[in-house]
Amino acid sequence: MKIQVRQVKSIFTKSMIPGVDFVINPFVGCQHGCIYCYAEFMKRFTNHGGDQWGKFLDIKLLDFNRIKPHKYDGKSLLLSSVTDPYLPLELKYQNTRKILEKLICTTASITILTKSKLMVRDIDLFKKFKNIEIGISISTLNEKISKIIEPIASNPLERLNALREVHEQGLKTFVFISPLFPVITNYQKIINESKKFTTYYMFENLNFRPHNIPRIFKFIKEQFPELLKLYKQFKNNPDQWDLIERDIERFCQSNDLRFSIEFHHGGFSKS
Repeated sequence: MKIQVRQVKSIFTKSMIPGVDFVINPFVGCQHGCIYCYAEFMKRFTNHGGDQWGKFLDIKLLDFNRIKPHKYDGKSLLLSSVTDPYLPLELKYQNTRKILEKLICTTASITILTKSKLMVRDIDLFKKFKNIEIGISISTLNEKISKIIEPIASNPLERLNALREVHEQGLKTFVFISPLFPVITNYQKIINESKKFTTYYMFENLNFRPHNIPRIFKFIKEQFPELLKLYKQFKNNPDQWDLIERDIERFCQSNDLRFSIEFHHGGFSKS
């Protein structure tokens, strides 16, 4: 892992995500190394053009005292959009914790999304916010598959247990079933395992991008060769996601679940 410290003036970025005013990314790059990640486009903007995604991390260094919490009153903040706020190196550098400490007085709506059990470390801070929700991103409950597609992230059971612990502290929680792999992701099983300790569900489809297509198809060829033809169909005809979307809607409505489907094909057109 190539690690370097990078001085920055601000850690807040205006967001293009619907419903989010600002995103906060404490790091450049990500240790999790997920094969499906489409945040890899960030390499060309951060002087990492020749680096392998998942093999570098820049620690953002800034004067955290410059964070003015009331500046974001009434706004919506997301930690994070192109990295995970609770990467393994967060234990050492504590960027996410320092940011949260400086935001405590804000009335902003704060959303935290992670694949890491480390989030339980900051429960004490979460409880100091008036408007905060904490979610996990998950694609499968199968630990073997998870280890292949997101090798450094906490395993699925650890994520679920962490979310349960957060929920038991009276905090609002959600589950982001993302990315949804056709046939492979058993979203109904994920819901059944988590519905007692989550407020709502979000769903996002697997997005094929030029940089992740070789990794995704390598995974399918090696682990699910019988699905290769199907995945080529999804890649070439995104309209096939509409069938899965309708299936999710029927299941969630019949089980009286709060949910949103954020399927998109190179943007946020389905949101």
